[in-house]
Amino acid sequence: HVQLVESGGGSVQAGGTLRLSCTASGPTHLRNSYAWFRQAPGKEREAIAVLDRIVGTTYADSVRGRFTISEDKAKAALYLQMNDLKFDDSGVYYCAASAAAGLDYPLDPAGYNWWGQGTQVTVS
Repeated sequence: HVQLVESGGGSVQAGGTLRLSCTASGPTHLRNSYAWFRQAPGKEREAIAVLDRIVGTTYADSVRGRFTISEDKAKAALYLQMNDLKFDDSGVYYCAASAAAGLDYPLDPAGYNWWGQGTQVTVS
């Protein structure tokens, strides 16, 4: 059983930065891929960034070059550094983990087994 807890959300002006954190617990062999998703009001949950043990990192076109996903294995923590934030980046951000690696569709939420409760990001 894996648990994920996000933190670091908040309100920021356009052009600003935020760093989201996700603390993971549970068996490490069940956490071979991580991802950050976000969901804006009235929209579907979309993948923002993926860290796959085999494939490496994948980013959505909308955030590539501005966001960076990283991991601190010693702390069992996942991060999302968000720079040059835009109004459209607003939404609830979720951390997700998958027992699988080398995902065929890393941006598909169906590939993830565990989810955090989400943290709100508001860009104005």
